[in-house]
Amino acid sequence: MDQERLHIAIITSPGVGHLIPVLQLGNRLANNHYLQVTVLAVTTQTSPIESQLVSTLNDANNINIIKIPLPDISSLLQPNDTIVTHLAIMMREARQGIRSAISAMTPHPHVLIVDLFSSESLPIAEEFQMQKYVYVPCSARFLALTTYLHVLDKKVIGQYVEQIEPLKIPGCEPVHCEDVPDPMLDRTKRQYDEYVRMGIDFTTLSDGILLNTWTDMDSTSLDALKYNEDLRAVVKVPVYDIGPLTREVDPASSEGDNVMEWLDMQSCDSVLFVSFGSGGTLSAHQITELAWGLELSKQRFVWVVRSPAGSATDGSFFTGGTDQDRPVPDFLPEGYLTRTKKFGLVVPSWAPQVKILNHPSVGGFLSHCGLNSVYESIKGGVPMISWPLYAEQRMNATILVEELGVAIRPAVLPVKKTVEREEIEMMVRSLMEGVEGNTMRERVKELRESAKEALGINGSSYKSMCEFIRSCGMKN
Repeated sequence: MDQERLHIAIITSPGVGHLIPVLQLGNRLANNHYLQVTVLAVTTQTSPIESQLVSTLNDANNINIIKIPLPDISSLLQPNDTIVTHLAIMMREARQGIRSAISAMTPHPHVLIVDLFSSESLPIAEEFQMQKYVYVPCSARFLALTTYLHVLDKKVIGQYVEQIEPLKIPGCEPVHCEDVPDPMLDRTKRQYDEYVRMGIDFTTLSDGILLNTWTDMDSTSLDALKYNEDLRAVVKVPVYDIGPLTREVDPASSEGDNVMEWLDMQSCDSVLFVSFGSGGTLSAHQITELAWGLELSKQRFVWVVRSPAGSATDGSFFTGGTDQDRPVPDFLPEGYLTRTKKFGLVVPSWAPQVKILNHPSVGGFLSHCGLNSVYESIKGGVPMISWPLYAEQRMNATILVEELGVAIRPAVLPVKKTVEREEIEMMVRSLMEGVEGNTMRERVKELRESAKEALGINGSSYKSMCEFIRSCGMKN
């Protein structure tokens, strides 16, 4: 294999939050390590942003993309099935299309990397004598919990969220019971069984795990995954910390020019960016309270707002960007745009987040704490107000607030109680003009430099990526 170019195939499941980290991994392998990369993309075709990302990738000469048809799973779903269950069933049923795509490649790729929802495709690699890895674009603590869950499943009696003591994972900081990922909130639902299975698959079906993190993000959990004997007895396979892989600013892009022009007129660190990612949604009442909180704070803001979705916190997961061309929504308080026009900009549905977070006028980010957004904020040097909604975001928020000191958060989790306007006003003022905000701004800039060093030629993440490539039998 040393005499030929290593060819890596990467499977991605639907959702912008899943597609972005796979694209970044593919770009890193192709552009920094000069490998051949093919992305096998299972997409929904219902999200304009997802389609734009696939189109952008398809136009790049350094990566090949093969779209895998999304099978009809309607007969396999139950009325109350969650996004996690949807994704698990989608990727299970997509296996035949994935296998056919790999079979048609001549020669076959040398390595198959699957994302966390595609682990059931790992046995396909054995059919074609490919090495096989899992890519987990999440924190080290999430991976530790996920891989250790089948042990906790036998130890813990009752619901995890009802436990008095935090959940203990060998060598790691304990996990607050209210911070567990969504599949662990109710052990009677199908998504819990899928999640337990995924954790077992990661360690029993793969040759190793690629983790989108770096040492300073959560060193205790990362060290445990690599060196703690009790946790290693469960994890078994090597763990490669290769992050943080994030999108970079494209200076040639004209996306969001109206937003950027508005930001150009603001002073340094004066603007709060408010966005809940590609899938996050709020209730109508919470949108009203957020609107009033921003207005009362009198701080400059750019707010990416989308239609209310009742009690759903992930209501636009499969449809992100569908209303980005609509006029500014009418569900905001009466007269809101007129009252805030001198200091606020409301954008429907979508905005160029990376460009915004790297603009010098942006000094804060009210975020749902999806890891893509967290890393983009850190690499932009922007502290955060943590507003977790779903998935593993509560765990991310705890790390940011309690351990890294680069974020603040509401007193009660937003999924448990509406965050009222007075508390929002207080948090925004604290972040944007308070001593606490300035302290966090300095800390996040230190973390930004740490991330940059990790990805550099002599950095820990670069070396870990080289180690992974060598494990595939190639010299780097």
